[in-house]
Amino acid sequence: MMKRRRSLLILSGNSPKSMQDAPVFEPDVVLFDLEERVLPQEKDSARHLVREALSFLDYSKVEVMVRINPLDTEEGQKDMESIPRVKPGALVIPKANPEIIRQVDSILAAIESEEGFLKGGIELIPVLETALGIETMNTLIRISPRVTGVWLNAEGLMAEFGAKRTKEGDELLYVRGRVGIACRAAGIHAIDTCFTDSNDNEGLEKDALTAKRLGFTGKLALDGRQIDTLNTIF
Repeated sequence: MMKRRRSLLILSGNSPKSMQDAPVFEPDVVLFDLEERVLPQEKDSARHLVREALSFLDYSKVEVMVRINPLDTEEGQKDMESIPRVKPGALVIPKANPEIIRQVDSILAAIESEEGFLKGGIELIPVLETALGIETMNTLIRISPRVTGVWLNAEGLMAEFGAKRTKEGDELLYVRGRVGIACRAAGIHAIDTCFTDSNDNEGLEKDALTAKRLGFTGKLALDGRQIDTLNTIF
């Protein structure tokens, strides 16, 4: 049976108060971000903070994921050496393609062996945020049994296209449809992009219902106030 991943509350990896408070909102997943929400000069301190949180805070009622920096960067390499050793439920892999997933899978296998962890216990959630990622999606999601879901990051994809997202989301219909079908066929989670206006609950409901109709099983939340709506819809 698939885990419940209806709501994924994304938080900056350098916000101690948010890390403590996150489970109060009852998301299915707490996602610590070491990439976009952390300034370059704060990467090391954020990495240390996430390690400490995973080691000492009680997340027994939620699944914990960590979005690392891109693997082809120094920060990404540091993340891969450090974060798996405190055993998050899953790593979220930005700008994913098949070769990157192969590399991450190999690194995790070595760390699990060194640490005495269950082999394959750390799952992977590739982020689809480039045209290449979308085009290679069917290969990517079957490379490793660790891949138990994907996250469509529409902000990243629209940035590559030089376009802006709209609340209506018509520009995402084709891509969402492809992702929903591919994930359903593979039996993995399809996690939808966030709805960026945390004050517009009606817009959130409409966006989430559209995503669900297109095959998505859950959605990113930027604010704890969005969690109840997402848990209800998904």
